[in-house]
Amino acid sequence: MKPCRECRHQISEQAMACPQCGAPFPAKEKWDGWGFEYKSKAILFGWPWVHISFKYSPNRIPVPAKGIIAIGQFACGIFTLSQFGFGVISVSQFTVAGYALAQFAVAYSLIAQIGIYLHEGHGQLVKSIAELIRMF
Repeated sequence: MKPCRECRHQISEQAMACPQCGAPFPAKEKWDGWGFEYKSKAILFGWPWVHISFKYSPNRIPVPAKGIIAIGQFACGIFTLSQFGFGVISVSQFTVAGYALAQFAVAYSLIAQIGIYLHEGHGQLVKSIAELIRMF
């Protein structure tokens, strides 16, 4: 038995929630959300070399991966592997990037199912910004 970190009520160390106050994982001294997160200790320009985040904060807001190499549901970095990405080189479902491999993308150059590009693009429904401007 351990005290709950929120209300100090005695609870089992395996408890998923405190029966008194409802705190999630009450036996843990510190709890910062659901899911998985890894940040490398090596830093470049204030960002970790690698940040992997498939995590939600205690208030259920997704924690984006921000790093030189960023991997997660939401990611921002030089190299991103994500569902929603913003980066220089990105492999994502939805992305804004310099170079992209994606389902939906806006990029300088891209390979996408649907995309808008500045320099070069390949895919099913892919248009250059110049083509779109000429249409209007």
